[in-house]
Amino acid sequence: MRKYGRFLFSLIILLSGLCAALAQAPSLNFNRTQTYDVRHYIIRLSFDRKKEKVFGDTTVQLSPLTDGFNAFELDAAGMRFEKVTLEPDGTELRFKTAGDKVIVSLPAGQPAGNIISVRLRYSASPKRGLHFVDEKRQSGEVRNPAQIWTDSEPDEARYWFPSFDSPNDKATSEQFITAGKTETVIGNGELVDKKENPDGTLTWHYNMPLPHSTYLTSFVVGSYTRVDEKYKNIPLGFYLYPGREPMAGAVFGKTKHLMKIFEEATGVAYPFNKYEQVVVSNFKDGGMENITATIISDTEISFLIFKQPALDDLVAHELAHSWFGNLVTCRNWAELWLNEGLATYMEAVFREKVYGRDDYISKIRNDALEYMVQENSAKVRQGLYNRRAGDVDAVFQNPGTIYNKGGAVIHTLRETIGDAAFWKGINIYLNRYKFGNVESADLQKVMEEASGTDLAWFFSQWVYGVGYPKLDIEQSYDTNTQELKVTIAQVQKGDSLVPQAFILPVNIEFRSGESIRKEPVRITKRLETFVFRADKMPSSVEIDKEEKIPAKSIKIHPLILIQ
Repeated sequence: MRKYGRFLFSLIILLSGLCAALAQAPSLNFNRTQTYDVRHYIIRLSFDRKKEKVFGDTTVQLSPLTDGFNAFELDAAGMRFEKVTLEPDGTELRFKTAGDKVIVSLPAGQPAGNIISVRLRYSASPKRGLHFVDEKRQSGEVRNPAQIWTDSEPDEARYWFPSFDSPNDKATSEQFITAGKTETVIGNGELVDKKENPDGTLTWHYNMPLPHSTYLTSFVVGSYTRVDEKYKNIPLGFYLYPGREPMAGAVFGKTKHLMKIFEEATGVAYPFNKYEQVVVSNFKDGGMENITATIISDTEISFLIFKQPALDDLVAHELAHSWFGNLVTCRNWAELWLNEGLATYMEAVFREKVYGRDDYISKIRNDALEYMVQENSAKVRQGLYNRRAGDVDAVFQNPGTIYNKGGAVIHTLRETIGDAAFWKGINIYLNRYKFGNVESADLQKVMEEASGTDLAWFFSQWVYGVGYPKLDIEQSYDTNTQELKVTIAQVQKGDSLVPQAFILPVNIEFRSGESIRKEPVRITKRLETFVFRADKMPSSVEIDKEEKIPAKSIKIHPLILIQ
C-alpha cells in the first residue's frame, strides 16, 4: 500500500456503509398528488385524416377524495375545447386552459366519494400520443395500409383525450371510435358493438371493465386481416396487413405456449378477457403493451423474422407486461424498472422452460453485458430506481438499465433467495397488488416475506444504487502450506450512489485434475482475501461460474506459484 493507504482503506469501508444507507432510502417523491380518483373514461373519437385532426368527446367519471371539492384539472395538451358539461343533465361548466391542463369548475362543494360525470367536447391535432400514418405503396401495390394508432407511454394520452395522465391512477374505460366502413378498429377489452352511421362510417364500441393506468388506453385503425386462436377461454387475435396472414405463425405462433408458461411460473392466470397483437407502421420501438391490445412494429418484425429467438423475446416481453405492468403497475416513472425489468426477465423464463437452463443463462448474461456496455458509455447514469424521473421525457433514456440490468437483477434476486421463495414472492406480489400500483419497497417486502430474509442490502446496492461491481482478482498457490489464496479487489469508482463495496455471495470454483471444488464466499469488502486448503495446485480458478451475479466485470490474473 502507498502511504496513508491503510487509513484510506478504512475510511472507504466506512463510506461504503454510508453510501448504502443513502441509496436505501431515496428522499425524492415522484408520486403525483391526487385530489380525485378517476373511475371511468368514455372516449368518443372521429378523425379528419387529411388535416391529421381528432374530434373528441370524452366523459370523465371521477370521485373527490375530500369534501368541498369544487374544481379539478385534467391533463389536456393542445386541445381546443368547445363545451364542458356536467352529466347527466348537461349543465354547462366554467373551464379554462393553462399550459397542458384544462381546469373545470363545479357547482358548490362536492362531497368525498360522490361520483361526478363531466363531459368535454374538443378537437386537437396531436403532436404526440396519436399517430396518423399514410398508405405506403410499392410498384403500384399497397404495401402498408393507412393507419391511425396510439402509444401513450409515458404521458402522451393527454394529447388525444383529457385525463389524469399518470400511472398511479387506474380507471375502467370505454371507446367509441369512428372509422371508414372498410377499416378495422382494435381497442381495449371487449368489442360490444359496431354501428353504421348515415355517412357510411362505422363506430366501434369497446369496453374495458378492469381498471388500468391511463397510458395503457389505446386503439388502432386500419385495414387488417385477423387470424384467430384461443388459449383456454381467452380469444387471441393476430392482426396483420391483408395478404400477410402466412406470417402469423412465425411471428405470433408461440403466444399460447407463452401464456401457459407465464401462468405456471407466476401461479396467476392471464388476467384479462382477450389478448390481441397488432402490426403497425412508423412505430419507433419494438412493441407496446397497450392493455389487451399490444402493438408491434412492422419493421421490427421484418428485421427479426430471421432471428427467431429475438422475435420470441419481443412477443414474450409484451405478453409478460399483462402481469408485470398492466395488472400490477409502477406507481411513478422512477419505478419503471418494475414493469420493464420483470418483463425482460420473463423473456429468459420462457427460454429456460423451452430451451433449457444454458439458454436461460446465456440470455441473462447477454442482457447484463448489454447493460454494462451502455453504462460505460452513458453520459448520465441512473439506477433501477431512477432519481431523474422528474424529467418524464427522459425516463427511457437509459434502456439498458431499466430493461437489461432490471432483468439481470431479478435473476440475481432469484439466485439469492432460491427458486421456491422467489416464485412464492412473485405470486404474492401479483395477487396482493393486482389492479394496483407498486414501488420497489413493495417488491422488497414480498420477497422478504416469502424468503424470511432481510433484503435491505440487496435493494440498496442493486435497485437504489448505481453501477455494477468491477473485480480485480489475484491468486496464488503456496506448495509449502498447500494453500490457495484468492484476493478480490473491487475497483469500481464509488461515490454517493455507487457502492464502494458490493455484497456479493458467489462460489469460487477451482479444478485440480479431474476434481472440481466449489467454495461459497460472501464478498463484503473493497479488498478481501480468501484462503483455501488444497492438496494440489489448481489448474484453474473461476469466480461465479454459475452467473448468479451477471452484472459484474472480472479481471483475473494468472495463478502465481509460491515454492
